[in-house]
Amino acid sequence: MSRLPKLERDAMSDQQQAVADAITAGPRGEVRGPFIPLLHNAPAADAVQGMGSFLRFNGTLPGALREMVILMVAREWTAQYEWFAHHKIALDEGLSPAICDAIAQRETPQFDDITYESVYAFVRELHRDKTVSSTTYERVAEVLGPECVVELVVLCGHYHTVSMVLNTFDVNVPDGSKPLKEQL
Repeated sequence: MSRLPKLERDAMSDQQQAVADAITAGPRGEVRGPFIPLLHNAPAADAVQGMGSFLRFNGTLPGALREMVILMVAREWTAQYEWFAHHKIALDEGLSPAICDAIAQRETPQFDDITYESVYAFVRELHRDKTVSSTTYERVAEVLGPECVVELVVLCGHYHTVSMVLNTFDVNVPDGSKPLKEQL
């Protein structure tokens, strides 16, 4: 059970109602997942949903590549809800089930595309070293270009924030399952 309950509409401030309405009217369609605790701070919820909306629905990274990165961040944090929500999206976007499975097992996937391999190496190194080497940066910049490299870093940061919210406030998968093993 989440540490912060889902707010009922009649218990929301006007600002919370406005943010809830914006979330519901957008592509998400409802207040769920990280937005249940975030809505307790309406300005934070609005900022997070705005950034997430840009990254998921208006960004420049291809969908399967974006979702691979989100799964990598979810695995980094063992964010069960994030994995639950984005695993299906990743498959729908065309990410290989084998890549998803390798990420879930904390193994390096086999890639047949230099872009995916470069992005994976970049994100893995960023997680491990808290920066990236010149070689790794140049390799990903060559395949993505500067605009997408900026978006890639922002995508990582955004989903780290989402994962921290989900884990801190114990937002569970709706059926109570844990799709990721806690420790590997």
